[in-house]
Amino acid sequence: MLAYPVVLSQLGHIMVSVFDTLMVGQLGTLPLAAASLGNSIFVVMMMFGIGVSMSITPLIATADGRRNPTRISLLLLTGLVSNVLLGVLLMVAGYLLAPGLSLLNQPEAVVELATPYLRILFFSMVPLMLFQAFRQFTEGLSQTKQAMYISVFANSINIALNYVLIYGRLGFPALGLVGAGWATLISRILMALLMGGYVLYGRRFAIYRHYLRLRHLSLIHMYRMLQLGLPISVQMLFEVGAFSFSAIMIGWIGAQELAAHQIAINVASVSYMMAGGIAAAATIRVGNQKGLGNLRAMQAAGFSSFLMAVLFMIGSALLMIIFNRLIPMLYIDDVEVIGIASQLLIIAALFQISDGVQVVGLGALRGLEDVRIPSLVSLIAYWIIGLPLGYVLCFKLGVGAIGIWAGLLIGLTVAALLLFWRFRKLSLKLIKK
Repeated sequence: MLAYPVVLSQLGHIMVSVFDTLMVGQLGTLPLAAASLGNSIFVVMMMFGIGVSMSITPLIATADGRRNPTRISLLLLTGLVSNVLLGVLLMVAGYLLAPGLSLLNQPEAVVELATPYLRILFFSMVPLMLFQAFRQFTEGLSQTKQAMYISVFANSINIALNYVLIYGRLGFPALGLVGAGWATLISRILMALLMGGYVLYGRRFAIYRHYLRLRHLSLIHMYRMLQLGLPISVQMLFEVGAFSFSAIMIGWIGAQELAAHQIAINVASVSYMMAGGIAAAATIRVGNQKGLGNLRAMQAAGFSSFLMAVLFMIGSALLMIIFNRLIPMLYIDDVEVIGIASQLLIIAALFQISDGVQVVGLGALRGLEDVRIPSLVSLIAYWIIGLPLGYVLCFKLGVGAIGIWAGLLIGLTVAALLLFWRFRKLSLKLIKK
């Protein structure tokens, strides 16, 4: 019951990217490749920010389990200030670094299209981080449905704006890929406004608004949030950064391979984000039961989440295998791109279970406030094992883009096994104590 609204909310997040990709794909191979390049850079910065915001949920879930509304109120204030400051920092850094795309040895025409698109995406970082602060706060209190409704509504607005701005409808000029960027920015501003209004004016949260004054800002709470959030961000950087760097490596092969990668990663990210909803529920339940002292229920919540993820991802894998040829056709009509993407989707299907287990493992361990070792696991699995192996398969053995994805498959499997073992070990240790 906790997971399904988060799943739909996460789906709303990723569907912005899905519809951007679907609609941009109709413009041709180069704009689709540019979207892949721009998104691969933006998502690294975005996930770093989201990682910091994720520290809010387990802290609030634990405080809620201990019936401590004062601490919850102070955590809300700290989360809002921290997220806005970080959002501004990431926006400025991303905007200034966008011209550096030319240094990544990508096709020149792709870089030219991607740079203005990426800069607009970075403007959306501040409203996105503000939305995340309110969302993680409500999820920590086991209130997950409102973020779902807002995400679905904002995604609908984004689709409509894509149609108007990309193709030039209702009297607007046809902006192409840049139009997709503006649509994303506007929809994220709307998300932040609606989620903020729900928390700041809703009766349900009145008890938590007593300390929403800057004079109550606690550096101790901010330090604790960053202490928990930065390792989560580092872990997410290692994971998402590996996929982003894989896009850069595929860009060294050519624009068609990069466009195919964008299609396959776009589809795989849908199931990943939905499994991320189960992971968020695991964080909430594990943290809440830990705060209440119900340690066996805490362990059961974690194991139940693993089982849910495995069952869900088996279904996702079957769909990718059955429709591996049809799905790319929805994005583009380039026969070569469709052929490459259909092969990549088979590999994506093979790593579905590993992807689901590792993301739920991360969520369950966050509920235990265990974030440093998972970061080390991600470093080893993706950057020491997965990416080097993918590079060798692609460029030394001549396997091509499939080799890079095979490396990712092995990295995800290593991460899944280690994170499951880690949760089992820590939960048993707490029960024995």
